[in-house]
Amino acid sequence: MIGIFDSGVGGLTVVKEVKKKLPGYDLLYFGDTARVPYGNKSDILIKQYALEDARFLIEHGAKLIIVACNTASAVALDYLRSNISIPIFGVIEPALQAALEITKNGRVGVIGTRATVNSGAFQKCLLTLQGSDMSLELHDVQKPAFMRKRAKQNHNTIKKTKLFFEPAPLLVPLIEENYLARPETARILKHYLQPLKASQIDTLILGCTHYPIIQSLVETKLKQVKVINSAERVAQELKDFLTQNQSVDRSLSKRRQERFFVSDLTPHLAGIAKQFLGQRINLQPVEL
Repeated sequence: MIGIFDSGVGGLTVVKEVKKKLPGYDLLYFGDTARVPYGNKSDILIKQYALEDARFLIEHGAKLIIVACNTASAVALDYLRSNISIPIFGVIEPALQAALEITKNGRVGVIGTRATVNSGAFQKCLLTLQGSDMSLELHDVQKPAFMRKRAKQNHNTIKKTKLFFEPAPLLVPLIEENYLARPETARILKHYLQPLKASQIDTLILGCTHYPIIQSLVETKLKQVKVINSAERVAQELKDFLTQNQSVDRSLSKRRQERFFVSDLTPHLAGIAKQFLGQRINLQPVEL
């Protein structure tokens, strides 16, 4: 069973992409809606929550885990990998990998929560690439995806790549309130994107799993910029991994079963979940 967790229901955009890439695989989702958002919590608390989320998924049958939360991926991914033995995927590494493949001028923008932007996770991934020995062969499933793939990269592009960040704390509540077509949302988004546009980025990473919901709106604001959907990229990363690791693939059940758990259930939540996944689902409340 593929386990996926997020601080809320934004990670359902990852579920949606995994279902596209790997139809038929059993999926287990946990949204920590009682403690959302993670973006304004301390690093210590984010690590604690992420470990509890991961252990919940393992107890319910997960054989590998996607951390479908940019904040948890940024702050807690290494911590999880050091405490849990099964393969764990974050959403930051595949998104950065995609950006490095796409960028022409080496100027890559990132929008996300303050915790994601301030974590230094993207910078750490990039510095690892820039200082890596391109001849190394790494097969450890716990190694970051970008380290396993780096031989495919143009090393000159990697060396010259610069990252430009913009925290966008108001986008998540606007998306969850379904304010997608409101003029105030367009104005706020323009405000966040303007500094990145001025930095002449040619590639933008959507550094939050909520943001694919407004991807088309972002693309209208940045017409000449390639936009990276981290949910889509981590789903492709998982598919590639399973193709190359048949023993792990055989351990995953494929009965088209899906279970969705949340730590707090409200009437409003079902509507948001449908918006993110594109279908009605049965959300089951649980206590960690």
